[in-house]
Amino acid sequence: MNEHSPDGVIVVNKPTGWTSHDVVAKMRGIAGTRSVGHLGTLDPIATGVLPVMVGQATRLARYFEKSEKAYEAVVRFGFATTTYDREGEPTTPVTEVNISAEQIEACLAAMRGDILQMPPPVSAKKIGGVPAYKLARKNQSVELAAAPVSIYELTLQGVDGNRAKLKVRCSPGTYIRSIAHELGAALGCGAHVEALARTASGVFTLAQAHTLEVLQRLKAERRLSEALLPMADLLPQFPGVFIDDLTVRQVRQGRDFGVSPFRTNPRAEYVKAIGPDGMLVAIGQIALPHAYHPVVVFN
Repeated sequence: MNEHSPDGVIVVNKPTGWTSHDVVAKMRGIAGTRSVGHLGTLDPIATGVLPVMVGQATRLARYFEKSEKAYEAVVRFGFATTTYDREGEPTTPVTEVNISAEQIEACLAAMRGDILQMPPPVSAKKIGGVPAYKLARKNQSVELAAAPVSIYELTLQGVDGNRAKLKVRCSPGTYIRSIAHELGAALGCGAHVEALARTASGVFTLAQAHTLEVLQRLKAERRLSEALLPMADLLPQFPGVFIDDLTVRQVRQGRDFGVSPFRTNPRAEYVKAIGPDGMLVAIGQIALPHAYHPVVVFN
């Protein structure tokens, strides 16, 4: 890999206090390219898995849009806030509470499965094309509509006085802050997210994540490739098909390419066309039973 123009994904362990945009700006300097984007916004207070697409890999973002997410959250009971997290101003009186596990469990059942969730007023949801948080900063009224989300797992991991730890696995677009806020409303004492860590985003996990300090050091040592997940290794749900040099040239001209009829997954909608050098050449979409049309092509 050319250190000056990497293509792939680097999983960043986002520090608290940074926006996802801050991380992208930092990664542009580390990767040495402006072609950098992230998969799934994390709130500033949140830490954890933020997959960053670098170079030509940014063109694969569309295939990650439905990736489920996993979180661990600390919910603080006793008052709600304007932002539904610790950064906001209290919107209810601050009270001393001691919530039991049984009380919390009784409220969690209604929050699991396919539900309609109201986004926080301070969020990236757009109203007339304007993010809700920008309207909130101007003290303009924010009227958001409930959105369908799926909560695959919502587990109470522990309770300590006025705090509880939750483990959540959910669809993209789910707000953990809203879960905390609604939990506080259901218990009648108010609640908000005090700490939040994303432990997985699709196939990307915390075990793969690197801090910005480590990535900066790898860059200085010309070892950034050690943190890079190559494009050919991404999207494991797409079967890989190997093509020869002649087919590589034809695919880069936009021509369909044939695949073996004896593959283990012969009717996959998408495949990864991989050249003799092991590099990803294209994403192909099925056109005929044993032929694919290149829909994303890489140099």
